[in-house]
Amino acid sequence: MIRVSVIGAKGRMGQHVVAAVRNAKYMELALTIDAGEDITAITPENTDVAVEFSVPSASLENVRALVKSGVHVVVGTTGWTEEKMDIVRADLKEHPGLSVFIAPNFAISTVLAEYFAAQAAKYFESAEIVELHHPDKVDAPSGTALHTAHALAAARQAAGMPNIPDNTQTDGGSRGQVVDGIHVHAVRLRGLNAHEEILFGNAGEQLVIRADSFDRTSFMPGVLLAVRKAGTRAGLSVGLDQYLDL
Repeated sequence: MIRVSVIGAKGRMGQHVVAAVRNAKYMELALTIDAGEDITAITPENTDVAVEFSVPSASLENVRALVKSGVHVVVGTTGWTEEKMDIVRADLKEHPGLSVFIAPNFAISTVLAEYFAAQAAKYFESAEIVELHHPDKVDAPSGTALHTAHALAAARQAAGMPNIPDNTQTDGGSRGQVVDGIHVHAVRLRGLNAHEEILFGNAGEQLVIRADSFDRTSFMPGVLLAVRKAGTRAGLSVGLDQYLDL
C-alpha cells in the first residue's frame, strides 16, 4: 500500500489527484495540504510519496521541504527552470536514494506527441509549436511547450540541421517566444483545457502532431504511474517518457 499526501489538494488539479488516489488500488490518501498549512506535517512516518500541485511561486520551497523530510516527491506544478532544478539536485545529494520527479505534462497523449515530434524533427526544415490553454493558466508558454521545444532543438542539433528559415520582419509584429530556435505560440481561450500542436514543414509537405486533453481526468493515469514508480530512480527526473516503454 502506497501512502500518498497531496499538496494543493483543494486546487483544480489537486482535487482530481485526491479523487484518483482514493480510487486507486494499493494506494491510500495520507494527508492533504493547502496554502497556509504546515507542509512539515508530511513525514516518512505517514507518507511514502507526496504529490505537489501548488503554484510556481511556492513549488520550489515545497519540494525542498519535502526532500528535507525524506519523502519521495512527484511534481506537477509548472514554471520549473534549470536553475530551480539545480537547487533541488543539490538538496538531493544529501538524501541518496530519494527521488523527485517533475512532469511538464502528465497526459500520456501529450508525452507521446512530444516523443513522436522529436523523431520527426530531424526530417523537416521548419518546426513550430502552438500551445492552447484555458485563460486561468498562470504561465505562458506552458511548461509542456517549453519541454517540447527543447526536445525538438536537441534532435535537430544531433542531426546537424541548419537553423529554421524565417525572414519575417518583426517590428511591431509577433512571432511568439523563441526557445532554442523554435518559435512557440501561446493561446489562452475560454473553453479550452490543454492542447498542443507541433507543426513541421518541408517544401510541398506538412506534418501536424496534435494532442488534446479535454478534461483534467486525462492527467490522472500519468500521475498514478509516477506515484507507483517513485523511488525506482534516485535523484531528479524530468518527463513521464522515462516511465513509458518508448
